[in-house]
Amino acid sequence: MMDKKRIHEEGLLEKYLLDELSENDRIFVEKAIADDVDLKQQFIQLEADFEKMAFENAIVPDPRVKTMLQKRLEEPKKLIYYRTPLMIAAGLALLFMLTTFLMYNRWQESQERLNLLQTQTNSLQERLVVLEENYQTTNERLQLINAPSTVPFLLKGQVLDQDARAVAYVNHQNKLVVVNPKGLPQLPEDQTYQMWGDVDGEMISMGLLPTDKDLVMLKYIDKAESLNITIEPAGGNDHPTVEKLVSYVTM
Repeated sequence: MMDKKRIHEEGLLEKYLLDELSENDRIFVEKAIADDVDLKQQFIQLEADFEKMAFENAIVPDPRVKTMLQKRLEEPKKLIYYRTPLMIAAGLALLFMLTTFLMYNRWQESQERLNLLQTQTNSLQERLVVLEENYQTTNERLQLINAPSTVPFLLKGQVLDQDARAVAYVNHQNKLVVVNPKGLPQLPEDQTYQMWGDVDGEMISMGLLPTDKDLVMLKYIDKAESLNITIEPAGGNDHPTVEKLVSYVTM
């Protein structure tokens, strides 16, 4: 009686039909149904009610669905039909990957060419700046040489080499000196020509005379009485080496 009462109070028959019982409760209900005739009759009636309610609330499917399913089952070849779009999609994906790869390679090549052109352009611009500066410097020196206030002085070789020649252009008004040393003989690498200005017996350095240049700008020495060229060690000297005097001219 206790089992039957518990079954009714807890609705175990309904839960058994809905398969919502634990394993122990399921065994408990099945044993109770088998042992109790009334309970078994209740269970049969309840099961019939559930079935009836299910049919009454069932949703009738659209007849076209059944027709379509039967038609597809009878025509298996149409499965091939579904593979075609997949194959096309895979082919398009592969083509896209190849195209992307080729475009990436071309972009890299274009970027490298662009970098090279940029480097060459920068180099040309730097060279152009140097050429402009050289042209401006040369033009200024030529203007100085041709200025009416500029006095040219020819320095002939007199001691060591009588064929040596250099021309100094002195402008006292602008305090500028430009020398053309191309007529001086070449010297060993450990020697150089150096020009001095004589002021009251003191020899003051005006600068070095590299023979590979057409015009050399030197330091103007105020009140210099003469210009003197000596041979000195490479890099110049603090005092003139008198025994290596190449040429001099009185101003």
